[in-house]
Amino acid sequence: MSTPAAVVAGLVEDLRAERDALLALLREQPAHVWSLPTPAAGWSVHDEMAHLAFFDGVTRTCIADPPAFVRFRDEEMGDLQRYVDGVGPQHAHLSGTEVLDWWERESEGLLVAAAAADPSTRVPWFGPSMSLASKLTARIMETWAHGQDVVDALGARREPTDRLRHVARIGVLAFPNSYRTRGLAVPDVPVRVDLEAPDGARWSWGDPTAVQVVRGPAEDFCLVVTQRRHVADTALETEGDVAAEWMTVAQAFAGPPGAGREPGQFPGAARLPASAVATTGDA
Repeated sequence: MSTPAAVVAGLVEDLRAERDALLALLREQPAHVWSLPTPAAGWSVHDEMAHLAFFDGVTRTCIADPPAFVRFRDEEMGDLQRYVDGVGPQHAHLSGTEVLDWWERESEGLLVAAAAADPSTRVPWFGPSMSLASKLTARIMETWAHGQDVVDALGARREPTDRLRHVARIGVLAFPNSYRTRGLAVPDVPVRVDLEAPDGARWSWGDPTAVQVVRGPAEDFCLVVTQRRHVADTALETEGDVAAEWMTVAQAFAGPPGAGREPGQFPGAARLPASAVATTGDA
């Protein structure tokens, strides 16, 4: 079944909105914030933003010029994790302003390429190829998750938006991968996810009669499945052993098992609004 053009257009606009929100926050920050460490071990704010810029550019290529992406992947990339970890250091010479300008250019190029592409196209990636809609959804998740690292480094808090639905959906669909990436058997048990959206609506996935349940704020679920919070530091509740176990291994992103966060690392979570962070000085 082909993806409706309206779905892709909506994802393009949601990705743009997620980018713009983070750009607006960082454009107002003093220069010293770029060297601040984030909760991702070994990654600074600068590293996080270089990562987003670089892989938005890679994503643009995989949509606009798939053969060029495949050549890059198969002939130049080498070890993916080593390459990922090296993006930040390779661009350490760029100032904060230059990194933001780079990201804005690469992101806009990605958005333009996605808007111009056939909505039913499949795009190559480092794993299996995926639909254009899935690739855009993944970029929303990546932008939000790395943005969370930045917000945590600043000691700020973002107001959650309905764009979290994209992140939550990936988290739900990644249930099998969360186990497989750790070499664990995937439980053959249905799990229902019942979340409270930022506007008070309910988002639900799974068999409504399932006895294994994860419920709570959508933002907390997204923080856990992107490994930006340990479940113990959230308001999520689980029913059943499988639901509880899943929340300790959940991983919405591809690749090897992530290090995640430690319980008690974010007790109560930061509650400062992003606007409360210092906004003076040169970026």
